[in-house]
Formats: sequence, structure tokens, C-alpha cells
Amino acid sequence: MALNMDAIGKGIGPLTKDYDWKDVVLYALGVGAGFDDLNYTYEKDLKVIPSFSIAAIFDFLGETAAASNVNLAGILHGEQDLIFHNPIPSSGTLKTEGRITHYYDKGEKGALVVAESDTRHSNGKKLFTNTITFFGRLDGGFGGEEAPKNTVSIPDRDPDFVIEDNPSPDQPLIYRLSGDIFQLHVDPEFARMVGFEKPIMHGLCTHGYACRALMKSLVPGEPEKVRRLTCRFTKTLYPGEPIRTAIWKTEGGRALWQTINAKTGDVVIDKGVFEYGDIPEDKIRFDDRVAIITGAGGGLGRVYALELAKRGAKIVINDVGGARDGTGDGSGGPADKVAKEIEELGGEAVVNYDTVTTVEGGENIVKTAIDAFGRVDILINNAGILRDKSFMKMEPENWHAVLDVHLNGAYNVTRPAFQAMREKGYGRIIMTTSAAGLYGNFGQTNYSSAKMGLVGFMNTLKLEGNKYNIKVNTVAPVAASRLTADILPPDLMEKMKPEYVAPIVLYLCSEECSITGNIYNAGMGAYNRVAIMTAPGTILGDGKAAVAVEDVAKNWEAISTLEGAKEYENLNEVIGSFLQAFEPKGEKKKNTGGGEIKSVKGVFEKMPSALNAAAAAGVEIIFQFSISGEKGGDWYSEIKGGACKVSEGVNEKPVCTIKMDGEDFLSMINGELNAMKAYTSGKLKIEGDVMKSQLIEKLFNF
Repeated sequence: MALNMDAIGKGIGPLTKDYDWKDVVLYALGVGAGFDDLNYTYEKDLKVIPSFSIAAIFDFLGETAAASNVNLAGILHGEQDLIFHNPIPSSGTLKTEGRITHYYDKGEKGALVVAESDTRHSNGKKLFTNTITFFGRLDGGFGGEEAPKNTVSIPDRDPDFVIEDNPSPDQPLIYRLSGDIFQLHVDPEFARMVGFEKPIMHGLCTHGYACRALMKSLVPGEPEKVRRLTCRFTKTLYPGEPIRTAIWKTEGGRALWQTINAKTGDVVIDKGVFEYGDIPEDKIRFDDRVAIITGAGGGLGRVYALELAKRGAKIVINDVGGARDGTGDGSGGPADKVAKEIEELGGEAVVNYDTVTTVEGGENIVKTAIDAFGRVDILINNAGILRDKSFMKMEPENWHAVLDVHLNGAYNVTRPAFQAMREKGYGRIIMTTSAAGLYGNFGQTNYSSAKMGLVGFMNTLKLEGNKYNIKVNTVAPVAASRLTADILPPDLMEKMKPEYVAPIVLYLCSEECSITGNIYNAGMGAYNRVAIMTAPGTILGDGKAAVAVEDVAKNWEAISTLEGAKEYENLNEVIGSFLQAFEPKGEKKKNTGGGEIKSVKGVFEKMPSALNAAAAAGVEIIFQFSISGEKGGDWYSEIKGGACKVSEGVNEKPVCTIKMDGEDFLSMINGELNAMKAYTSGKLKIEGDVMKSQLIEKLFNF
């Protein structure tokens, strides 16, 4: 096995977890809380111990290990850093997105795998940022960079506080119910097999004890004041062994700490940092972010530029300074004026006069940002022109001119910007559509087509950007601008100030926004979401022969109704729903291979003999299976020459990858779970060529 170098920077998640007060209390009991801590163990006025955060996103830890391909036989939890932005509510849904950021090579000692994630609550607030470091004892020597030094030094003096605790010999049995069910903490035989005399304490359980000790000493009864908790795990601890957490106060709002095995004197958690204080103002900032705004010499673009600059962003103001219809030689005046406004506010801005209508122009706009500020984080495709005419008077010149600015212009700038964002693993892109594109408007076939084209552009770009933490959204502004200056009456112009649109655009540009692929109307203080919905419709015929036009006519009402309509994330989901429609209702596909298969490993052992040779004739394909859970793992099957070869591990170039929980996978193989229903419900995830996954049921007789 070797670390998967391609995993660095690619997105993990979003992973969601529903929880309620019972989960919060169970965690508190798992880390030693009791009647002395009713704030954490009784649902009345319940508060959440901040270290609950890492237990609540245990799936992210598992996904990180799987993505990195770290050798699980040698994996240890090395370091943990948690930054808290808002108090954790006692119930709700957590949504976590992150990525592997670094591999560090420690030679014969092993390797470090570092991953970061942000977790938000269903109330919209960002709760905490997690940075986890795994130590892979068996993965070193790959020629990577050395890890930076940890500069935390515990003071050479007596601690200011010492909190003693006595975890129960049965403590892991309670703690594991919060998510970490690794057998090392419960199975004596497994523990001995890997070199321990008996099951050991979860490091994160001891971490929870330390968090309680720190709060008791520095912010008693106020978990909302915990700002940061970071440490390094250094030694194992057996259940029932007493511990003490030593705490040294340093400068205001900061303390250093260690947790020590009171029986042996060994430091089990070292280099701890604890920061505390009042909740910082919940203000969205763009410090050190670089934003490109096209068409920023006036109207909406100018307001976006000013508002982003006020909140710390560095701005590239692009505007050719042309007329409303795109004619004329252009002028640097509008862009220069906005740049001066930003500089007078104390901000940083540079100007660019290139046209978005050429590939070279788009590249130069992005180059301006990189030359001036070294990066691109935000792109607002705002440039636009109008050439309104009824369709029969719409000459090709006017058609192409409008598409060249709105649709092709967005492509020309977005492509190099996307490349720059992908390299940094972060980006926010805004497309500007219009009510004319979403709903239609007389005399604007060119403009409407371009604006609706941007929605299609977003729909695919969101998928390609997701693994690089690039979010792409679209806004349909209802606002006064130079395009509408002589069209709208003065009183309506006043109500349609661009300032009313800017807030939602800034939010979609922010790090706080985890949304991608959505469309929003915005104007005059009103905001709403627009969505493309698909209704279930009806099924005509058996799917094997074409139906008659008369059948369509007879069923027109059922075909046309929007009752039960839903959104789809991508094309494959839509195709999946069509295929599912022809599955026999109320029937389960029976296992035809001679009895129930009881283990994931057993599926892959049986796979070569389960191959349907006739169906495999002429087929050459590689399927990767990534099965999660206690007895899961990675396997891949190579179908070639009418035979199937199964290997354990990860193939470099599979045609498609099947990701599934082990229990669900077995249910599907044994005919208890319909594959298409598993896919549409999210239990079955398919990467790569989704349509080729349809071959699996035909190729194998389980």
C-alpha cells in the first residue's frame, strides 16, 4: 500500500449527521460527566461539551483515512486542533466538508496525514473548524517534505490548576456508543493481536476528560466561551487508570495543558493549547481574499467591489468603459473611479480594462489578479450589455454580441480563474442570470438565452468544482443599473438600488457559504430561491417498445402535473429515476447464487465464480469497491476475456467506483435492498462512469 497522492486537495463530504439531546448526553457520560455536571447530562437547559464536536464528525475521520489510503494496521491519532466559531446547539443536523491538506514524511518512523474540515449547523451557523493529524507508522519513506516543528512548550513551573479524574474500567464501552466502535477499545483478543495487553482507552475519550477539566478551571459552566482546543496524543492509556490534567495560564485568554497517567507518570496528551473568551462578533469578512468583478465600473459591479473591499477583500475592477450596447472604444474612467473610491476607504484595488469577449481578455483579467495579489478566491461574472429587439428583427450581430459578453464572457474569465482556484483548493464563483432568462421577456431572446445558458454553465461547473472546494451559484438581480437607467421611472430606480442585491452576493462569495449550484432572485430587499424541478409523471408501456402518440394524449394530465416534483443534483440522478421506474413494485431481487452471503469479504471471494460469462463476453472494465464499516475495505474487480479477477486495494484507473456502507452493501448483494433505490436515497454512491455501474447486476449472479 502507498499513500494516495491524488487525494490532496480533493473535497471530502459533505457529510451530514443528525443528532439530538440524547447524543449530547451520551457523549458527556462517555467522557466522565455525571450528577456534578447536570448542565451537560440533563436535557433541561442542556449545554454541549465542545469536544463533542470531534466525536460528532467521526465519519470525516474515517473518510480521511480511506481517501489517503493510509495503512490502517499502523494508524494512530497524532494531533487534534479544534477552533470554535459558535456554541454547538443541543440538537440539529451537522454538515461537514473538508479535504486532506498535507502529507509529511518521517522516513522510517512513518508519515503524517493532515486533513481540515468545517462543520456547520442546520441553523446556518459555522460551528467549528477541525484539523486532524493521523500518524501512519507504516507509510513513511515516500520522499515527501518534513513536518513543521510544533513550537508549543509547557512551562517549567508548577501548574496553576490540576484536575484529577478516575475513568471507569468500563469507560470505553460507554464512549464507543458515540461513534468510535474500533475493536481495539473493546475486544481483548484484537487488542492482544496488535500488541496491547487489553483494550485501551479512546484517545478522544481522554481528550473529552481534558476538555471538561479545562472548562472547570477556566470557564466553569460556560462552554460557549471555549474558542480553541488543540493537543498531541503521545501515549496510550488503559481503562481504569487515573489521570490528571495540568493547566498553566499564560497570556489573557490562553492556557497550556497536559494530561498525565497518574499511575505511571507518562504524559498521554501533550502540547495542549486552550483558548477562551467571549464569542467574537459574527461578522463575515474577506481579509486576504482576492476578488475579480467584471463590469465593475458602475451599478451592481461597483457596489459589489466597494462592499467586498470594506470587508477586507482585495479587488480587481474590470470594466472596458463602453456603452450600454457594448459599442464604442471604451474608457478607463469608470474602473479608475471605483478604484479610487476603494483606496479612499483604505482598501486595495487594481484596475483592468480588458474585454471579457475574448479568451485573451479573460486570461489577462485573471493574470492581473495573480500579478497584483498572487491568487484568485472570488469571481463575480457581472459584465453585461443589452441589444433588445423582437425576434424577427434580431440580426445575427446583435445575437452574438450579447452572448459574447454574458455567456462566452463568463467562460473566458471563469476558465483561468477556476484553474487558479483549483490549485489553492478554494473558490467562490457567481454567475449573473436574469428574470428574463428564467421566465422570459419580450424582445430579449438574445439576452434571455445567454442568461439561461449561465444556469447550465453553473449546473455542471458546480460538480467539477466540488472536490476543490469551489462553490458556484447564480443570482438574478432586480436592480437599477446603467442598463436600465433610461428605462425605469425614477421612483422605481430608487427602490431598486444595487445595495439591496449585494448582501446575498457577498454571502455566496464568503467562506461561510457551503451552498453550491443554487439560483436566487434578489432585489428591493426581497430574496428567494429558484429551482428546476422534475415531477414524477407517469410510466407508459413496459420500457421495451415505443408507445403510441395516442397514449401520450390520453395521459397528458398525469404527464403534465407538477405534484410531487423534486430537485435532482445531476443528470445521473435523473437517469436513475427513469431506470427505477421500471423496477417491479413491491418485489425484491432474490440472491440466486446459492445462499446468503454474510460478509463483505465473502462477496469478493465469490465474485469470480459469480460472473455471468455470457454477459461478460467482450466486456473489459474495472470496478472499484470502497466499502465502509468495521469489516469493510477496498477491492477492485477486473473483467476481461470473459473472466473476473478480484484484488484487494485501490486501482489507479477504475471505470467507476462503488462506495457504500458494509451492511447496506450486503443487503443489496443479498437482494434485500434495491440497487436503484439505494442510489437515489444516497446509500449507494457512484463515482466515474455511472452508467457503466448498471453492468454489475448483469455481470454477476449473486
